[in-house]
Amino acid sequence: MNLALFDFDGTITTKGTFPGFMRFAVAPARRFIGSLLFAPLVAGYKLGLISSIDIRARVTKFAFHGVAAEDARRAGHEFARDVLPDLLRPSAMERIRWHKNQGDVVVVVSGAFDVYLSPWCVQHQLHLICSQLEVVDGTLTGRYRGEQCVNAEKSRRVREK
Repeated sequence: MNLALFDFDGTITTKGTFPGFMRFAVAPARRFIGSLLFAPLVAGYKLGLISSIDIRARVTKFAFHGVAAEDARRAGHEFARDVLPDLLRPSAMERIRWHKNQGDVVVVVSGAFDVYLSPWCVQHQLHLICSQLEVVDGTLTGRYRGEQCVNAEKSRRVREK
């Protein structure tokens, strides 16, 4: 038995899922206000002046602070069911099937959110290490639970597991 690690965005999928999930899960009024507030940061990100880690943290805080965790979970399940299938790379899914048929342990290791990766991984019988949204008393804080699962944090979490 071997260990097969797969990134999600851009490896299993044809593109990143963060912007699509934001459009899918965030209330339209909040999304509109956020687009105005974050336009300078997005420009800074595109110019390489602001890191992707920083902008994701800020957008996540604005988008999800005070949202009921159950609402985010529901949106995540719907996103996994209705949107993700159209973003999957057939070659990646075939490779995952191949590893599973070999008896390998297949793990998705991603900076994407648990609220949609978890149901998707359960559906495909895959293990998961990913970024998680922080919940306190049934409400999202807008922060990540721990660090975002990107860059060196990915390998640290793999070694930890």
